[in-house]
Amino acid sequence: MRGLKILVAVMGVLIVAGTVGLAVALVQKLGGGNAAPGGALALRQPEGTAIQGVSAGDGVVAVWVRRPDGERVLLVDPRRGTVTREIRLGE
Repeated sequence: MRGLKILVAVMGVLIVAGTVGLAVALVQKLGGGNAAPGGALALRQPEGTAIQGVSAGDGVVAVWVRRPDGERVLLVDPRRGTVTREIRLGE
């Protein structure tokens, strides 16, 4: 009888550990990695560029910049840390 109690306790611990492991794996797969690699992002814009505004939504960050050759909105993918699209304003 004592062996059965130990077996039930061990299997209960394994069930809890497996559930926690599954939950951690799901959180890492679905929600992890939302920041740019290294936590920093270089927009690589020409000298004289100034950021006028920033907005975030639906997996993209929009950065409004004023450059010497005109204003633009840069769409940045925060997961990859790259500029995915550039929209020129006033043309």
